Amino acid sequence: MANITEPRTLSGFMELLPDRQVIFNKIRRKLEDIYSLYGFYPLDTPVLEYSEVLLAKAGGETEKQIYRFNKGDTDLSMRFDLTVPLAKYVAKNAGELTFPFKRYQIGKVYRGERAQKGRFREFYQSDIDIIGDGELSLVNDAEIPGIIYRIFTELGITDFTIRVNNRKVLGGLFGLFGLGGNEAEVLRIIDKIEKIGGEAVKEELSTLGIDMKAAEELLELLTRKCTSRETIETLRGMSGKSELLDEGVNELAIVTEYLTGFGVPEKNFRIDLTIARGLDYYTGTVYETMINSHPEIGSVCSGGRYENLAGFYTNRKLPGVGISIGLTRLFYVLNENGWLSEDRKYPSEVLVIPMGDDFSRAIEVSEFLRGQGISSQIYYEKKKFKARIGYADKLSIPFCIFIGEDEIKEGNVSLKNMTDGVQEKYSLEDCANVIKKVLADDNARSLVKSL
Repeated sequence: MANITEPRTLSGFMELLPDRQVIFNKIRRKLEDIYSLYGFYPLDTPVLEYSEVLLAKAGGETEKQIYRFNKGDTDLSMRFDLTVPLAKYVAKNAGELTFPFKRYQIGKVYRGERAQKGRFREFYQSDIDIIGDGELSLVNDAEIPGIIYRIFTELGITDFTIRVNNRKVLGGLFGLFGLGGNEAEVLRIIDKIEKIGGEAVKEELSTLGIDMKAAEELLELLTRKCTSRETIETLRGMSGKSELLDEGVNELAIVTEYLTGFGVPEKNFRIDLTIARGLDYYTGTVYETMINSHPEIGSVCSGGRYENLAGFYTNRKLPGVGISIGLTRLFYVLNENGWLSEDRKYPSEVLVIPMGDDFSRAIEVSEFLRGQGISSQIYYEKKKFKARIGYADKLSIPFCIFIGEDEIKEGNVSLKNMTDGVQEKYSLEDCANVIKKVLADDNARSLVKSL
């Protein structure tokens, strides 16, 4: 017999053990439930696309990281994000869609970058976007942070800040400080201020031939610590000097004014003029969400407004606003730091254990529980009682139901709560009600420990 190759997983690809996968799936379902609550349609675009379609707007590092190959005469690429496939989808189906079109998608994307801790080559992104036809109200830009707030608080993450800015504000300021003409490069440098610091940013700006005094004055304004209201007042004090700046300030004011109406407390958002978002398709509002106690993690949710989503595929103007959560990376960080709730990892809520050789009553009980929305499985193996209980214990199944001769004769079941060890007999209906009550309390607890 030939030697068996050592089982290995490719570097940069996450593979979870069953208990971790259960929690990952629960987080994913939580996101889907919240997206649906706000009226978003689910969407699932192909992993593979024609390269000419997928790479229409790509370039630089993105194109270097793409997984691209030929199958016969067809040039194919694997999607590197969910936004470009969305642009293609909306352009292709615009005549069939109702606008504003609200979609969510949670799916795997692929990037051939260097794998490192917390960064993967295959990973899930969780995106929402609102697309307009010709125009899109700014109130949508304010609703997005409301969704971010609900997602993180319902997961159990409360110590976070949604940082909001507007690219028009930055563009207007760059013009006032004599930095015009290099907007894309200046934005890229400004976006690194938290990673490399103010002095390093000034040095990089100097390589563009930018006056150091102007750079220092701009950075002082961008990094000034003040409330959102104070920032708006400061920017409005510059009114009339730049049409682009005035437009951006007005948009920023509208978005932040509506935020509290969408349930976002002031302690969980602030205007941050250093937020630029490196991608060049953002044209207005931009967001980044940080966990305050762990800034080293970086942004866990980001996005913004773009005025022409599908410009490479259609002449129809399709403005939009959206966000993306790197779900695989977020899960990795939560798991590695021990922040996941450990009591939410069971595959089934009940293990039905028949004590004899006849499985008829066990099947009847299990089917009844499933009809009540209670997940259950039957232990069919002829093992000792200790092994049967041990199976439930190892999988953290919260309840066991025993069915022996007495239970069959009496028409009831013996229910054991695996958490406190209490075992009692119930009618099948009462048993289901007891389980539902305990599970309701369990489901009310967050998936993430307090953050």
